[in-house]
Amino acid sequence: MAVAGMQSQSRIQFMKYSYILFVLIISSCSQKKDKEIKTKAEKINVIVPKFNADSAYSFIQKQVDFGPRVISSESWRKCSRYLEKKLLSYNANVLVQKTQVTTYDNKKHELNNIIASYLPNLNNRIALFAHWDSRHIADHDTVNKEAPILGANDGGSGVGVLLEIARNLNIQTPSIGVDIILFDAEDYGQPENSKYPVMNNSWCLGSQYWSKNPHKKEYFAKYGILLDMVGAQGATFRHEGISNFYAQNILEKVWSKAHEIGYSNYFVYQKSAEIMDDHYYVNSIAGIPTIDIIEFDPFTKTNFNKHWHTHQDNMDNISKETLKAVGETVINVLYSE
Repeated sequence: MAVAGMQSQSRIQFMKYSYILFVLIISSCSQKKDKEIKTKAEKINVIVPKFNADSAYSFIQKQVDFGPRVISSESWRKCSRYLEKKLLSYNANVLVQKTQVTTYDNKKHELNNIIASYLPNLNNRIALFAHWDSRHIADHDTVNKEAPILGANDGGSGVGVLLEIARNLNIQTPSIGVDIILFDAEDYGQPENSKYPVMNNSWCLGSQYWSKNPHKKEYFAKYGILLDMVGAQGATFRHEGISNFYAQNILEKVWSKAHEIGYSNYFVYQKSAEIMDDHYYVNSIAGIPTIDIIEFDPFTKTNFNKHWHTHQDNMDNISKETLKAVGETVINVLYSE
C-alpha cells in the first residue's frame, strides 16, 4: 500500500509538472506569435516619405542653368559649390573628395566627388550613386560636335532624384545609414575615332578613384544603386548585364518594389547588354554589389535615349513622370529596409 501510494503521488506530481510545462510552452508560443504579428504589422505600417517630382525637376533645372558641368570649367565649379551647400542644407555630413587626374587628351584636372552621409555611425548602410558632370563634346550630334552639352538627362537627372531623396532623408530619418555619392568625370571618356592614343579606362574617373580610395576607412555598404539617365520621356529600365552579374538579388528587390507600387511600365523584366558605367568599378574594385538603373532603348542605334550625347539633352527631354517612377521606387526600397 505504501508503494502504491507513492506511485500515485508521483503520478500527481508528474501531472502537475506536465501541466505547468504545457502552460509555459503555450505562453511562449503565444508571445512569439504576438511578437511576429507585431513585427509584421510594424513592417506593414512603415511610412514612406513622399517623393516630389516637381522638386527633383527643379534640381535638374538648377544644374542645367549653370551650363555644361565639364570638369575644370567655371560652370563645373559653381555647380560643385551648389551641390555641396544643398546637401549641407539637408543636414547631411558632406565631404568633397578631391584628387588630380589626367584625361585621355593629356589634360590635368582636379576631380571633385561629392559625398553626403546620413547616420554615418551605422554599419548597416546603402549607397546611392550618380555622376554630376556632363559630356565635354557632343560626339553623337550632327552639329557643333566639339561643343559641350547641357546633360539634363545624362548626369542631371540622377543627381536631381538623389537631391530630392536627401530632402526626404532630412525630414524622416531612415532605419539604415545612407550615403549619397556624386561622382565626377564620368563622362570625360575617350570618343570613338579619337586622334589621341587609346587610353584604357578613360571613362568613370571619379568612381574609379573612390572605389580604390573610399571616403571612410574600410567603408562598406550592403548594396548600391546607381542612377544614370533616369529622366527622359518614355524611358524604360531593364536588367543591365553588369548589374545582373554582380547583384542579381538587388535587381530583383528594386524591380519587385517598382512593380508593387505601380511602375511596371518603366521597370521591365528583361535583360539588356552590359553597359560600362560607374557601377562596374564599384562592383569590381570596392566589392559593393551595385546595380545601374539606366535607360535602355532597344529601338535606337545606341540603345540609349535618342538625345544621348547631343545638344538636345536639355530640359525639354525631362519627364516628371519618369522622375517620379524612379524616385518613388528607390525611396520605397530605402524605407523598406
